[in-house]
Amino acid sequence: MGHLVLVRHGESRWNKCNRFTGWVDVPLSGEGIREAGLCAKHCQEFDFSAAFTSKLERAHSTLNIILARQNRTGIVQHEHDQKFYKWQKYSNGCGTDDIPVVESTDLNERYYGSLQGMEKGEAEKKYGVQRVLEWRRGYEARPPGGGESLKETFARVHPFFIKNILPRVRRSEDVLVVAHGNTLRAMIKHLEGISEVDIAFVDLPKAKPIVYKFHAGKFVRRAGEYHFNRPLR
Repeated sequence: MGHLVLVRHGESRWNKCNRFTGWVDVPLSGEGIREAGLCAKHCQEFDFSAAFTSKLERAHSTLNIILARQNRTGIVQHEHDQKFYKWQKYSNGCGTDDIPVVESTDLNERYYGSLQGMEKGEAEKKYGVQRVLEWRRGYEARPPGGGESLKETFARVHPFFIKNILPRVRRSEDVLVVAHGNTLRAMIKHLEGISEVDIAFVDLPKAKPIVYKFHAGKFVRRAGEYHFNRPLR
């Protein structure tokens, strides 16, 4: 029986000052580092066989803190870069304390287009409260400047999950995913069958594991909580 552990990264410096972050590579705040350390304690019961994360530092840092608590060393898998992959395939057998880490832009946060870097109150003044609400709560609404809708975010996360993560859990492996609020919402939408309307209201806690066990072909949430009262912070 495999387990899937989902972790949203700890507080970033732009979370702290209420800015749209998206694909901007903002690091963790001091509080975010502390949160990741607490999360690491909760994850100690699992013997992870692989970890998946985005290309963004706030997710990397959270993941590395979790692995360090377990005395594990993450070995990044450069599967799409031939200059790394050929060497890695034949020469890089992981030791007993090492763990393969797969990084992918498919797990990056939702791309917020022109909103990225804006304080959320400033965005409401510029575009109007109702319009910003539609971008943040609508499943198909796209932010200005080529931003992604939550539907488009789901469209890149879901195939990655099916191809790369699901097969490992089916083999009874324990798998860790450290990513972002919107990409993890996309996974939870699939795992729990949440509607397109309700998924945008799911509020995921920062750096607290949500644990699913895979049994008889189904995912069942075993630990961790979220709420349907996501604030417009």
